[in-house]
Amino acid sequence: MSVLHETDAGAPPPITTFGPDFPFAYDNWISHPSGLGRLPAEAFGREVAVIGAGLSGIIAAHELMKLGLRPVVYEADRMGGRLRSEPFQGAEGVFAELGGMRFPVSSTALYHYIAQVGIETRPFPNPLDEATLSTIVDLEGEQVYVEGAGHGTLPPLLQEVADAWKAALESGAEFSALQSAVRRRDVQALKEIWNRLVPFWDERTFYDFIASSPAFSAKSFRHREVFGQVGFGTGGWDSDFPNSMLEILRVVVTAQDDHQRMMVDGAEQLPRRLWRLAPTTLAHWPAGTSLASLHGGAPRAGVARIARGEDGRLAITDRWGDLRRYDAAIVTCHSWLLTTQIDCDERLFSQKLWMALDRTRYMQSSKTFVMVDRPFWTERDPATGRYRMSMTLTDRITRGTYLFDNGPDKPAVICLSYSWMTDAMKVLPMDAEKRVRLMLRALREIYPGLDIASHIIGDPITVSWENDPNFLGAFKGALPGHYRYNRRMFCQFMQADMPPDQRGLFLAGDGISFTPAWAEGAVQTALNAVWGVLRQLGGETPPDNPGPGDLFDTIAPIELPD
Repeated sequence: MSVLHETDAGAPPPITTFGPDFPFAYDNWISHPSGLGRLPAEAFGREVAVIGAGLSGIIAAHELMKLGLRPVVYEADRMGGRLRSEPFQGAEGVFAELGGMRFPVSSTALYHYIAQVGIETRPFPNPLDEATLSTIVDLEGEQVYVEGAGHGTLPPLLQEVADAWKAALESGAEFSALQSAVRRRDVQALKEIWNRLVPFWDERTFYDFIASSPAFSAKSFRHREVFGQVGFGTGGWDSDFPNSMLEILRVVVTAQDDHQRMMVDGAEQLPRRLWRLAPTTLAHWPAGTSLASLHGGAPRAGVARIARGEDGRLAITDRWGDLRRYDAAIVTCHSWLLTTQIDCDERLFSQKLWMALDRTRYMQSSKTFVMVDRPFWTERDPATGRYRMSMTLTDRITRGTYLFDNGPDKPAVICLSYSWMTDAMKVLPMDAEKRVRLMLRALREIYPGLDIASHIIGDPITVSWENDPNFLGAFKGALPGHYRYNRRMFCQFMQADMPPDQRGLFLAGDGISFTPAWAEGAVQTALNAVWGVLRQLGGETPPDNPGPGDLFDTIAPIELPD
């Protein structure tokens, strides 16, 4: 099942991740019958390095292979990157989504690939969502219980907060006009509005936006506090309060926080199925060729060094000392790894770009999962008439608790805690068992009559992304003043004006995008890099299907003065 956008006659066009910084129709580009481009015959079979086998790296490699190139994928740990579906031992098809787990339908380029490999999706059980049986909001020891989406029956305080958020977006960010331009893919209108907002909000925090908005300043501090703890869409927003307001505007205007779905077979299946997929349209390669077949079944080891060889080509050395030379390469790992884990020649990037890569700020994230014998939360408590347990948002250590029903023949899964930043750091030194005990103790205060522990089977699964040497954090979270850094990284695929010793090495991944933490950003920057490699090796795009670089001068992100 896929969720590509089709609209009824007369219905408004759907919201997609079209800009706002770079309004290019990636979904149209990758689905166009003319393809992404053509290479000269002498380039066929030429090797291109792809560093990182996460979603961005696999999609880049997949599209390079279709063009007739031979991608050589390097991976330091595990294919999938932060699409990591960790299986519970002893239960077939039961897993914990340690990284990306909810994918908004506005991510139309992402869903193009989901459809290609036949992954079924279903609504994600977010708080106050129709796919969620019930939600409990627990703040300062007081609880609010809501079934389903609430159907207009939110308690007064939550409704006031929701209305204030909507009014703040309208008064502070021209929200209706901005989102209308995104819907209509009206580049001129979108650029006109967004280019006004960028210099105004780049150096101001999300909290500043909330606190200075008349919609919230007319309310109590409690309203701002509740918004931070609960939020609307995916949950609380307070972990993002220090971020640049532009980071938040991009999320809400492109509906990344709304209408989210989960991949039934696990998000990790997307890069793994693309790895094995033999495309029906291939240049140069025989029918049946896949990334797996070109690699003998597995990626090469992780990269230890990136340099410029004496012949001018990129010299890439893996962890075991194997050195290979390439005319082009795509780097999809977290930017900090280029200064901490990989010996990367500084001359490959300008000092301004190094500043951007090094100043990138990664947010911490922690999750703790347990497998349980059955989805007992679908049962009613005879004493109260409520469901026995709910999707839970709280100011306690757990922050967000999510419930996953895998069907009648499989154990269920509870994400006991999904937390960010300082809340994630609190549990960093703890092992899985201690984390579970801590979370159960907090949840007992919310569900005093429920013995969650009696339902747990198997071993718990937990992650702290900041503790992983191959990531050092969950994803980028731009601070005020970081727009210039974002622009430098995103636009790096445009290399015609760069000195020769900085050409041929392309950056990709959600951290290079304007939408960090969302898989769509990984897809879009991968496609930018593919366009860059195509041009680097003498190829061109079809006249009826121009790529992101062909339209760059028209739709480029606004440049702020240094």
